[in-house]
Amino acid sequence: MRLSNATLCLVTFIVFSLLQTPAFAAERSYVVYLGGHSHGIESSSVDLNAVTESHYDFLGSFLGSHEHAREAMFYSYTRHINGFAANLDDEVAAEIARHPKVVSVFLNKGRKLHTTRSWEFLGLEHNGFVASNSIWNKTRYGEDTIIGNLDTGVWPESKSFSDDGYGPIPSKWKGICQNHKDAGFHCNRKLIGARYFNKGYSATVGKLNSSFDTPRDKEGHGTHTLSTAGGNMVAKASVFGFGKGTAKGGSPRARVAAYKVCWPPVLGNECFDADILAAFDVAIHDGVDVLSVSLGGEPTVFFNDSVAIGSFHAIKHGIVVVCSAGNSGPADGTVSNVAPWQITVGASTMDREFSSIVVLGNNIRFKGQSLSAKVLPGKKFFPLISAADAKLANASIVNATLCQAGALDPKKVTGKILVCLRGQNARVDKGQQANQAGAVGMILANNILTGNEIIADAHLLPASHINYTDGLAVFAYINSTKRPMARITPVITQIGTKPAPFMAAFSSKGPNTITPEILKPDITAPGVSVIAAYTEAEGPTNEDFDKRRVKFNSVSGTSMSCPHVSGIAGLLRSLHPNWSPAAIKSAIMTSATTLDNSHEPILNASYIKAGPFSYGAGHVQPNHAMDPGLVYDLTTMDYLNFLCTLGYNETLISVFSLKPYKCHGSINLANFNYPSITIPKLVRSITVTRTVKNVGSPGTYRAQVRKPIGISVYVKPKKLKFKKVGEEKTFKVTLKVNKADAVKEYVYGQLIWSDRVHYVRSPIVVKAA
Repeated sequence: MRLSNATLCLVTFIVFSLLQTPAFAAERSYVVYLGGHSHGIESSSVDLNAVTESHYDFLGSFLGSHEHAREAMFYSYTRHINGFAANLDDEVAAEIARHPKVVSVFLNKGRKLHTTRSWEFLGLEHNGFVASNSIWNKTRYGEDTIIGNLDTGVWPESKSFSDDGYGPIPSKWKGICQNHKDAGFHCNRKLIGARYFNKGYSATVGKLNSSFDTPRDKEGHGTHTLSTAGGNMVAKASVFGFGKGTAKGGSPRARVAAYKVCWPPVLGNECFDADILAAFDVAIHDGVDVLSVSLGGEPTVFFNDSVAIGSFHAIKHGIVVVCSAGNSGPADGTVSNVAPWQITVGASTMDREFSSIVVLGNNIRFKGQSLSAKVLPGKKFFPLISAADAKLANASIVNATLCQAGALDPKKVTGKILVCLRGQNARVDKGQQANQAGAVGMILANNILTGNEIIADAHLLPASHINYTDGLAVFAYINSTKRPMARITPVITQIGTKPAPFMAAFSSKGPNTITPEILKPDITAPGVSVIAAYTEAEGPTNEDFDKRRVKFNSVSGTSMSCPHVSGIAGLLRSLHPNWSPAAIKSAIMTSATTLDNSHEPILNASYIKAGPFSYGAGHVQPNHAMDPGLVYDLTTMDYLNFLCTLGYNETLISVFSLKPYKCHGSINLANFNYPSITIPKLVRSITVTRTVKNVGSPGTYRAQVRKPIGISVYVKPKKLKFKKVGEEKTFKVTLKVNKADAVKEYVYGQLIWSDRVHYVRSPIVVKAA
């Protein structure tokens, strides 16, 4: 029997846990975070070794000896992030946390990749999203920009990472190609670096074999996200011939680097905090301009969050950090990666569908989607059966309805089209269960939560995924006739579908549960059925039963929307090298749209009007982002003031920033210079302050306001005149509750500054107390 890596790791984890003696029962892996380093950016190996020795000395003071510290510690963060990771008793960890030098101590927790595993590039040229302005398409434009990706590594043989036509590697690059244990892995002038980090993972699952000592992507996720952010133009890309076109990343001429921090899942977790921090520390040193991070966990306080910590150190060095919002929607308050120094990206659809029609025996037709290469013969109808009616005698109706393993009776299924309900097990697994039970095809019907969000998967049998309403109609038809029949038409690619975009049901939503005054997500981008490069180590479904191999694959998740924005950030970095990460974020947010391709408000997956907690500032528009007119800028000091307002003490903030820091009185979070305005508890009225910087031509901007329901909004001054680039102007916005019209829910409006060329739009989100 062949065991997958994931199975082997799970077995290792169980055995490793069982073999522990009671004396070590309380020992777990922890991250000890000590802030920043006092040595300069250009540090020698002597400096770095000295840091590690200081970590051994510090930990040894708690463990009793330098030698015990060496045995316990598996990471020493020496370059930009100061700290270490070690296996510790809980009591020792708690004692270390009380030391005045320590900012925080937290468990080496596992995090998840933000993909919907069939799975519950800037796509293709014709997806209605590609930046078409001529400046983006100059032959070698953007080659000095370096995009790093924290993920499952990379498949280097993909044409998306070919270095044909590239010049020398930028001189600022200090990274390496960590292939000393994988001689077949090669970097080049496009894929200029690759590293792997697995000690935090190993601390959880036990000792790893040599197959883990490589940055090679054996799962597909990292190759997909990296090529989405910065993959080359590759002609005739498709999935089984569907969606054929020229694939290209958001920043197609950028250099790219892979940082492998995610591994086969163990108890649902793939990417561990200790490895994530190690990757951030090295990526900052290597010289990346943008970091794309398509992973996350439960929202937590910033100093206990490896992604938030790593991101902060990155933005201190001018690196833009883009993160996925998570796939825990459509429930409210599920968004992750909520630090204000991160760009947090939700997921929405694009105007391309892989259409497959379900035709019932009564000739009623429902449009679904699929990427199944197999087709049913001609226009032949087949018997249709609900999975609930096809259950084995000893199986539950629930398990059968969901087409779970061991729940279907082949005697009832064989030769028929089976109708399965979406939920719990992977969508492609349902197809496999149907296939194994003898079905000739499958109809996958959404549940009420997933609404109109249908996803094209590479099923092994003819299949079509239909929405919730159509699914109800199919079930009703089955129950209305003695001999229900159906057929499934072959898949065709359709472009220009409407409405698009609309929000994916899985996309995590606000409000921000850590700091409600900061709107999250910030933006949305394409994240449903995105085609990009893939590993050839596994099939397109990533299931053991799938022996097919593809060079490009269609995948969904906020993992896929995140690198779209990373690629755009790379383009903006090339175009505006002196802009801060906050300025780039502002340009992306204030130029976004809240309208779909029918010029109607963007909807959610239930075709109900969506709002800022779903899409942030709106759907990204790269061409508009390159010339936003005005930006809301922020500095490192602004972020420190933000932390002070949250109640972090001056000593910790000073350690964090490596400079003496004083909290200057009471600072209102409402005045944090963010490109959106969020007031979670408005009592009577509040006046907030914002400052905008001119990054365009001289001009006069006038304020336009759409008021939230029950809220009066006043802007002062109503006109801002700019005479030069870099000039800043401050304005105030007063929000007042109209008692007669007030509602006790969040309401939404917007503020636009316009010179009739630029439209600098900020969402207003308010809840009356």
